[in-house]
Amino acid sequence: MNRSRVAALFGVVALAWGGSYVAIDVGLRELPALLFAAYRLETAAVVALPAAYVVCDRFVPRTRREVAAAAVSGATVAALTNAFLFAGQQHATGGVASVLFSTNPVIAAGLAAALAPSERLDRVEVVGLVVGLTGVAVVVRPSPGALAAGTTGKLLLLAGATSLALGSVVVARLDSDLDSLAETAWGLAFGAVLVHAASLLLGEPQSLPASPSLLGAIAYVGVASTALAYPAYFELVGAVGPVRANLVSYAVPVVTAVSSWVLLGRAIGPVTAAGFVVIAAGFVLLNRRALRSLFSARASRA
Repeated sequence: MNRSRVAALFGVVALAWGGSYVAIDVGLRELPALLFAAYRLETAAVVALPAAYVVCDRFVPRTRREVAAAAVSGATVAALTNAFLFAGQQHATGGVASVLFSTNPVIAAGLAAALAPSERLDRVEVVGLVVGLTGVAVVVRPSPGALAAGTTGKLLLLAGATSLALGSVVVARLDSDLDSLAETAWGLAFGAVLVHAASLLLGEPQSLPASPSLLGAIAYVGVASTALAYPAYFELVGAVGPVRANLVSYAVPVVTAVSSWVLLGRAIGPVTAAGFVVIAAGFVLLNRRALRSLFSARASRA
C-alpha cells in the first residue's frame, strides 16, 4: 500500500474517532446514555451488515471459533465499551474521554502479557506499563473518600477503555477465519441488542430522535465513527501493523480537543494534557522495539 493511502486512512480514522466524542457530548444533552449508545450500534449495524454481505467472501459465522469471536467482539468491544463510554461521558467532557481511551494500547499490552506467557513484558516494557498507568492516575485523580461525579465518570471511561482492550486481545487470540468486516458487523448487531436490552431494564425513556442536532450526532457516531471508521482502521492495521496503527490513538485526543474548542467552546485542562503526555510516553516504552524497527526500516528506504 502506498504512503498516500496509509496517510489517508490514518487521517480518516483520527478525524472520525476524534469527532465522535464531540458528537456524544451533543447527543447526551437529549438522550439517556445507554439508549444513545444503542442507537449508535444499531445505526452502525444497519450499515455494516449489508456492506459485509456484499463485500465479504465469508459472511456468516460457521465454526465455534468464528461465533465466539463475533460474540466476544459484540459483548466487549461493542456493548461494554460503548455502555461505559456513554455513561462516563455524562460526567466528563469528550476531551477527557478521548485521553482516557488513548490508554487502550497500553492496557492491551498489559492484558496480552497477562494472558499469554509468550508475550511477557521485559523490564523496560514493565516500566512503560507503569508510566502509562501513572498517566491514567494523573487524569483520573481519584479522591480517597467518596467519589465525586467527575471521578466516577472518569472511572467509567477507564472501564470502557479496558473493555475495548480486553475484547481486542481475546478476539485476536481466537484468530477467527471470518472476514474482519463480517466479524465487526455481527459484533455490532449483537452489541446493539445487549445495550438496548440494558437500556430497557434500567427504565430509560425510549425516546426517538427528533432534533436535527441529535439526528446528526447519531448519524455521525453510527456511520462515520463506527461503520466506516472501523473497516478503515482494520485496513490500516493490515497495511502497517498494529503498533503503528495504534498511533492513531494519540492523534484522536488532538482532534477532539480542537473540535470541542471550535464547536462547543471547551478546552482540555493542563492536568489532563500532562496525563496524556505521560500515557503516550508509556506507549513508546512498551513498544520501543517495534517502533525502532519501523523507523529503521523507513530510514533504510530513504
